[in-house]
Formats: sequence, C-alpha cells, structure tokens
Amino acid sequence: MKPATSSVGARDAPDTADAYPRRSRLQALIFDVDGTLADTEETHRNAFNEAFHVHGLGWNWPTLLYSELLGVPGGKERIASYIRRLNQSSAETDRLLAMVPEIHATKTRIYQHLVARGEIRPRVGVGRLMTEAYAVGLRLAIASTTSPENVTELLESGFGPGALRRFSAIATGDAVKSKKPAPDVYQLVLSALGIQPHEAIAFEDSAIGVSAARAAGLFTVAVPSTWTRYEDFAAANLTLQSLGDPGEPLSEPDAWRIGAPFLGVEQLYTLHSSNRDNEENGWAS
Repeated sequence: MKPATSSVGARDAPDTADAYPRRSRLQALIFDVDGTLADTEETHRNAFNEAFHVHGLGWNWPTLLYSELLGVPGGKERIASYIRRLNQSSAETDRLLAMVPEIHATKTRIYQHLVARGEIRPRVGVGRLMTEAYAVGLRLAIASTTSPENVTELLESGFGPGALRRFSAIATGDAVKSKKPAPDVYQLVLSALGIQPHEAIAFEDSAIGVSAARAAGLFTVAVPSTWTRYEDFAAANLTLQSLGDPGEPLSEPDAWRIGAPFLGVEQLYTLHSSNRDNEENGWAS
C-alpha cells in the first residue's frame, strides 16, 4: 500500500483475525497530527520564534498571538498571514513573502531537532488506541496540514521504533490544493485507502479539523488540546477531553457517555455502528 503522499513510507495493517465482531463497517482510523497525536503547538511556537531570530527578523510570537494565528492552517501560510499584518511598504511585504519558504524550512529543522530531543509526549491514550486498533486489523492513517518531515519525526520519536510502518496512508497539506477546513486531505487519504467515508473514523483537536473531516463525510471524534479547548466542537460526533488510559481515565461525564473509562476499539465499533444505524434511519447527527 502506497502512502497518500510520497513523503512518508507506510504499509498495510496486519492480516489478523478481529478480536471484536464487525458490528459496523469500520475499516480505518484517521488521525490529525498537531494537537491530536501530541500537544505540539508550544514546540512549534518556539521553533517559529527561533527561526525568526536565525533570519534576523526581530519577530516574536507570544502565546496569545500564536493562538490567534492557529486559525490559519499551515506553517507557511501562517507566516505569510503575519507578514501581511505588518505596517510596511508593499515592496517590503513582497520581500518578506519571498522569504517564507526559507523561514519555514529553518523552522521545520528546528522543530524536528526539538522533537528528536524528546520535548514532546503523545497525548493520553493515543498510543494505546493505535496499538489496539492495529492489532485487530483496523488500518491507521494520517491527514494533517503539517509538513511531511514533522509527521515522520513525531511518529518515530514519540511512538517508538516501527510506529511509522503501522500507517497505511499518510497525507499532508502539501499534497492537496486546499488545506483544512476543506476536506481535500481527508478525501486523499480515503482514496489511498480505497474506502468510503462511512468506513472510517477521524480524530481531530480543532474546530477547523472537525469541519474538514465532517465535510469529507467522516464520523469525527474531537479531542480538544490546550490551544483549542475553547473552540466550538458542535459539529463533532463525539467530543472528549482525552482518549483516556487505565492510569488516566476519562472524567465521569465522558466515561458515562461512551460507557467505559477510556476510549478503545470496542467503544469505537459501538459508536460507529450506532451512527450508521441513525444515518440509515434518517437520524444522522
């Protein structure tokens, strides 16, 4: 199985008997990266600021400003949006915009170094759920607006040796015409997997990401990060504070809603199957 973009290698899920009955048509789990697999944004912010210093720009993105800029999907697009805000001549704006690819490349190298140094940890429950899903034959995929190199570094550094090979398809923002909230990256992943939207579940941490996944027709689980927790997640099929783990269970309200102290494959099959039943009876959320 080839990945959705040539930037990252991947392979099919193992041919193993399911531990759970196929009560739904669920075939794959598709994950966003930044904020979903790990709370990466503070590391991204530091990398941006260091890159600005390297290029002698004198810029600094404090937390509040960066939180606002997260509304612009894509690192290069974020830098360009900031440049256009500055009170400067059109000639200077054009000069700086021409530097965006170089600035972003520097930022990416710095970010990868920080990740490799162990500054980022996976969010609660993500590694457990991936391992459980892969073991029962569900395919794993990535749909992200981040750089391909960032995906590779995060998976290899945050989830252990061999984590990258578990993914059957990986698509990043540079492989599609329009980034999230457009559904393009999810549509690309679904095409690479050879499945229909009703056969997958998406995991997102932002309202923009949820909009993209839902526009692609996917059942979507929102797990807001510290940067996105005040956004509107009404469009998501399910919103949880985290995926939970045996040692770090969900809050009582979240656990009650899914019928378990943490989100596992068993709960995903049940939720997905219930959603399909509702759709077929005209009760879709």
